[in-house]
Amino acid sequence: MNWLLPEYIADALPPEAARIETLRRTLLDHFRGRGFEYVMPPLLEYLESLLTGAGQDLNLRTFKLVDQLSGRTMGVRADMTPQAARIDAHLLNHQGVTRLCYCGNVLHTLPANVSAGREQVQVGAELYGYAGVEGDLEIVRLMATAFERIKLPLARIDLGHVGIFRALVAAAGLPAEAEAELLALLRDKDVPGLAESTVDLPSPYREALLSLPTLYGGPEVLEKAVAALPGLPEVTAALEQLRHLISSAPELPFSIDLADLRGYHYHNGIVFAAYCPGYPAAIALGGRYDGAGKAFGRARPATGFSMDLREVAQLAPATRLLSGILAPYAGTDKELAAHIAALRERGEVVVELLPGETACEGPFCDRKLVQVGGHWIIEAIQED
Repeated sequence: MNWLLPEYIADALPPEAARIETLRRTLLDHFRGRGFEYVMPPLLEYLESLLTGAGQDLNLRTFKLVDQLSGRTMGVRADMTPQAARIDAHLLNHQGVTRLCYCGNVLHTLPANVSAGREQVQVGAELYGYAGVEGDLEIVRLMATAFERIKLPLARIDLGHVGIFRALVAAAGLPAEAEAELLALLRDKDVPGLAESTVDLPSPYREALLSLPTLYGGPEVLEKAVAALPGLPEVTAALEQLRHLISSAPELPFSIDLADLRGYHYHNGIVFAAYCPGYPAAIALGGRYDGAGKAFGRARPATGFSMDLREVAQLAPATRLLSGILAPYAGTDKELAAHIAALRERGEVVVELLPGETACEGPFCDRKLVQVGGHWIIEAIQED
């Protein structure tokens, strides 16, 4: 069956495509209303540009091919965030804060989980040029209000800080191989494996690393973290940033997860993951990634978030789609053609039936245009 699509690749049929497009317009308008400018990076780039500063995780998720013009290796983007960083650092060259947003298809070599597709419609927003926690707060609030705008409630927003783990392994003097092993164990929440791998580490760093999986829950976890973690300057600063973020937005459903290290090789500050009620996977991810533009000429502070619109469309409340009007074929009837044009100008969906066509298989039509007493009027379609 040559017409079958590859695994985890799917068409978006009219109802789903309409939901995705409605969400796209709503979210981009929401971002624009808060000063985020829209950019459209290319689908393909040379691999070294596409993966700069992005870490091994993104490299493994990126499809690669050879450019027939230059002979160089290119990649199909798996994430638009590095592209936005390139645009900020290399093309815009703004000296102050830059706010960018984007929406486009991305392709992954493998699905992120069993419910995810390999082709996603990524929408996101990034803020460059501001290092303070207020920038993180603006991005988190932008994300939260975006979900309010599409009427999709958030159960919680998990906060973490990759700087804590990074400071602990540096103070413990761990080599890169041991750091990678501990990182994998923490990602899997493998507490027995973590205890075994840290048995030779000096105190208090062993105890601190073992405590990370337990530092999960409400904002009060931050006080537990102060007692459980050594007073390294980087750790103290990270906990203070998280405390400031939570106290500045009491209306948001914050929780703490200091063992959540997704994007560890890319992020370097506050990270967050948003969850919807009853849905196990994070619906949006974000965090700070200062310095990502260094390879493009400017190491700028940066923070942002993104989500997959195809996934969001499955969870968001269904929006009422525009119903249509069936109209007879106008042909050379200028009066009827003008009437149809006027209806479309008013925003109505009008399906002009072709000669011999008696019904519309496309948009749902609940009305029809009929001529009564020499005048064209709209009548409701009575269902049988």
